[in-house]
Amino acid sequence: MLCSLLTTSLVTVLAVVANASPAVSNGYVGKGLIQRPNTKPWPHHCGRPQPTSPPRFKTCYVKAKGNGTDDAPAILKAFHDCNNGGTVVLNLNYTIGTALDLTFLNHVDVALTGTVAFTDNITYWVANSFKYAFQSSSSFLRIGGKDVNIFGGGVGLLDGKGQAWFDQFAVEPTLLRPILFVLDGLKGGSVTGLNMINSPQWFNLIANSSDILISDITINVKSTSKNTAKNTDGWDTYRSDSIVIQNSVINNGDDCVSFKPNSTNIVVQGLSCNGSHGISVGSLGQYVLQYDIVENIYVYNNTMANASDGARIKVWPGIDTDFQPGLSGGGGSGYVKNVTYEKFHNINNDYAIEVNQCYGQSNLTLCELYPSKMIISDIYFIDFWGTGSKKYDPKVGTLVCSSPQQCFNIHARNVSITPPSGKTPKWICSGFDTSDLQGINCSAS
Repeated sequence: MLCSLLTTSLVTVLAVVANASPAVSNGYVGKGLIQRPNTKPWPHHCGRPQPTSPPRFKTCYVKAKGNGTDDAPAILKAFHDCNNGGTVVLNLNYTIGTALDLTFLNHVDVALTGTVAFTDNITYWVANSFKYAFQSSSSFLRIGGKDVNIFGGGVGLLDGKGQAWFDQFAVEPTLLRPILFVLDGLKGGSVTGLNMINSPQWFNLIANSSDILISDITINVKSTSKNTAKNTDGWDTYRSDSIVIQNSVINNGDDCVSFKPNSTNIVVQGLSCNGSHGISVGSLGQYVLQYDIVENIYVYNNTMANASDGARIKVWPGIDTDFQPGLSGGGGSGYVKNVTYEKFHNINNDYAIEVNQCYGQSNLTLCELYPSKMIISDIYFIDFWGTGSKKYDPKVGTLVCSSPQQCFNIHARNVSITPPSGKTPKWICSGFDTSDLQGINCSAS
């Protein structure tokens, strides 16, 4: 099943908003109920149709308590009441102040046209958020089960209230900051038409899930103090298969999308990313006893602006490395295979393409002595155009591998990146056969 070779034959993207009178429940009035949109992967998909969601037959409205009072218990009750064939309506302004586990869902829709904001009680969340061993991550809430569709009609908002976290992280660099929105163990479903702001850390994690469509999402993060927002990835995929992320706008401060260990058959298309670290494979090979796979990835028709990288592949070296507080690793094995970046518009990016087989390690001698155990092969960079930034001018890209045995079948076609100075663009390449890099003029340094 190769995502890069398959397209939908007929796609109709239709968002239907009910024209009925405002919904009324328990004496309060909320926004009108919107219907599940008929959003499809387009123009590419992952080789099999999205699972069909049957009609829902019951509706549960959630009344907000207001004044910052925790609405998590009422939201949890609504999901129990409307599980197995219902729609939960979140059409008011809600506060979540306690961890919310929604991994039991079955055939449920969520119509989110209101605002869901998480409290910034750092002490509570550090102690009570859901913990994940991978990269010491945690989350406010997690959603899983089967056939769950979450839609916001372009107005629904998730607010991570990240400012307190940005400020505390500046003085406590190992602070365990929650992810805003986690799909964990979801088999079939979609997330569409939502706005997300100011996550304390990553905005989205898709873990242990399959057959998921993400579409029409807007992500924004901004610090109001001197302490910048860090590690605010748009989406990270982990141990997940058959995922489509499309038609979204991301303004953040780390990877726009990151394919973390055991991400397979994924399409990313139609994104506009600003201020990020690229659409990235990895990091991989961080943990010695784990075998990481990223395979069959198709990144199509995306724009990247004001970023450290456009297309990026990053794997750890073959030796343990202290990269930064709370992030170290290396020595893990596995492979990256059949990854295609096609139609990639670069605007003021430090590097249009970066391949790094010694991520986190600045000592090049150690990189040579302990080459990465991750094999990178069958990589395609097709139709890249645009501008580099002033940072490394005239350098516009770097592709540095451990050895030809660990890094092979790397291809480039129709690559045209211009540095701001107008000088001849310079590409740094080493450690692999560069004979099929068309449009990339390699030098050793």
